[in-house]
Amino acid sequence: MPHQSMGVTTMYRPYAGSAGYTGRRNVGGPALSALFFPAAILYHELLLRAFDRSAPFFDLALLPIALFSIAAGLVIWLLLDLLPWKTAGRIAGGVILGLGAVIFCVERGCRATFNLYYGVTFMGGMAGNVAGDFGSTVVQVVLGMIPFILLSFVPLAAFVALRCRVVLEEGSENPVRIILAAVLVACQLSAYLVATLGPVGSYYTYEFTTNTAVPHFGLLTSMRLELEYAVAGVPAPPLGEFIDDPVSTPAIAPGESERPSAHPSDRPDRPREDGPNALNIDFEGMAEAETDETLKNMHQYFANVIPSQKNEYTGMFAGKNLILITAEAFSPYAIDEELTPTLYKLTHEGFIFNNFYQPDWTLSTIGGEFSVTTGVIPNWIGSSSSPVVSAERFMPTTLPHLLAPLGYATPAWHDHTFDYYPRDKYLPSFGYDYKGIGSGLEMAQSVANRWWPESDQEMMEETADSYIDAYVKDGTPFHAYYMTVSGHGLYTWSGNDMSARHREAVEAKYPDLSESSQAYLACSIELDLALKCLVDKLEAAGIADDTLIVMAADHYPYLMVDEKTGEDYYNELRGFEDAEGDTSRYKSTLLMWSGAIEEPIEVDTPCSSVDIVPTLCNLFGLDYDSRLYSGRDVFATNYEPDQYSNCMPLVVFANNMSRGNSWITAAGTYEANTKTFTPNEGIELEDEEAYVKRVHRLVAAKVNYSKLIIQEDYYVHVQFPE
Repeated sequence: MPHQSMGVTTMYRPYAGSAGYTGRRNVGGPALSALFFPAAILYHELLLRAFDRSAPFFDLALLPIALFSIAAGLVIWLLLDLLPWKTAGRIAGGVILGLGAVIFCVERGCRATFNLYYGVTFMGGMAGNVAGDFGSTVVQVVLGMIPFILLSFVPLAAFVALRCRVVLEEGSENPVRIILAAVLVACQLSAYLVATLGPVGSYYTYEFTTNTAVPHFGLLTSMRLELEYAVAGVPAPPLGEFIDDPVSTPAIAPGESERPSAHPSDRPDRPREDGPNALNIDFEGMAEAETDETLKNMHQYFANVIPSQKNEYTGMFAGKNLILITAEAFSPYAIDEELTPTLYKLTHEGFIFNNFYQPDWTLSTIGGEFSVTTGVIPNWIGSSSSPVVSAERFMPTTLPHLLAPLGYATPAWHDHTFDYYPRDKYLPSFGYDYKGIGSGLEMAQSVANRWWPESDQEMMEETADSYIDAYVKDGTPFHAYYMTVSGHGLYTWSGNDMSARHREAVEAKYPDLSESSQAYLACSIELDLALKCLVDKLEAAGIADDTLIVMAADHYPYLMVDEKTGEDYYNELRGFEDAEGDTSRYKSTLLMWSGAIEEPIEVDTPCSSVDIVPTLCNLFGLDYDSRLYSGRDVFATNYEPDQYSNCMPLVVFANNMSRGNSWITAAGTYEANTKTFTPNEGIELEDEEAYVKRVHRLVAAKVNYSKLIIQEDYYVHVQFPE
């Protein structure tokens, strides 16, 4: 009824339950309500994509990302629309948008800092370590992300202002709900078909990782897949398609001629050893007896891998000592005859590897370390990773497990917090007696000065005498392992204490370089001093001739790329910019030096970090099976450069971020970014298309079977000879 007061007539509308009420009291319209959450999710996905300078913004990935975003947004809208308590629905909507903004910001920070997108589970496990150990770095990253952070919370601010028009008081009409539910299903199904049937379908299924999925399908879809695969398991790859026929690629039989693996004049004066580096393992018999299809395929695969042949370098260092180092962010551009004279000496007086690479395994330090210490390609396994999962696996093919039965001591150290990454779990599973700061490694100077990063030189000074003295006094051979930290970013005078420590020397020699390049070179001096300390101690003890030092990077110094400006200071060091290919960035240096090497030995064979362990197994004359590694003995020559073979040199760039995996063989280089194969000079392939296709299959096999080795705890199922 009308109510009159002071000449004004007001019409009151009855509440919904009162007699005479015939309409719905919706503040706002159904269009805004239904479109808000799809638009908000798509906004977040496009924002993350726009700030990622390493991936193109406009490509085919926009279609599945848009479709998945619409579907996900409609799911949220439908749930909130059906909720009878609208105040609770509005609170829930705000929480969803706020939490989503935080997750997108965290992922952006991971991408800016580590050049990776991480799974939510992995980030959760690392959050405490990152906050505790890299607090100052985190603050700098956050300050650099302020524009992204502010833009990320725009949808939340819009929702707060429009909440009553987005979550309608009486909800939507049922026909509207049905129509939009149908749109939801259509978008999800269309996105699924585009994602799985397209050229990157394997990234959605059996090759899924968050890092590969985010650029192609979006962050929200990646989180959904992570949860789905954590519950149901990752889909199995088409393993049968990866198995070669060994009849078409026979190994060189004993007595046949082999091509030299290094310059003939530099080869050791030692009788050549014949035969394959293989154990008496009956893979075919195990395959016949196996009922599990995955394990059966694995047995068949390894049965058809051609083992590497023993060669002129087999047993060259048998019975000698081994020091293996994974050097944080080491690169060839850290080698300077004046600033880093020990690095220069060790990389020019031993084996000289002219075509060595440390690929981007998409796992940052932990992936590079795994490749160096196991000879197996590192992978993401669901929301975890090969190194983390390997802590609970049987790992008999690692160097400590092969050397310890021969009486070797196998100590290991890392000059940072002992459990940053679960090194305290996976290094012992490899057979190392591991110590880090907080668990057996005393670094008084670094800790007292609160240096970040800590001093590699101090680590060597504190540790090397223990195993050197034991060898000198009682003849106990040693295989020592180090993971360094002094080369870690940030590469600024304020963000790296090792850089600040050596600032004056670098500025004096390279005054025109950027601060980032200067700081990187400066912190590399600390690694050089660590190596000098090590060599000095070996020479003082008179055992430099009895020891082989091997060092490789975990990854190139990717923190030299400024995500805020897009400036690539690593190109400044290299003196050139990347072409469209993605392999040259990962070219590195493998240091392999001993006082026993009288003349440098040049090696031109393409190789990478997964080749280190099998090569050392051959050099030390160990009984091992070369078929069980992703890599190969660099000195093995039972292949022909212009012919396909599953035992030929192969560098796999398993970065899975662009259009597949690049690779390098003795025949040439395939760049995934451009989908082009470039033969090496003097190489003529009988059928280039067929060759490239077969190598693609071999690369897929290497990547997938290396993952399954850890995922399935494969070595437990192998019947090793007694």
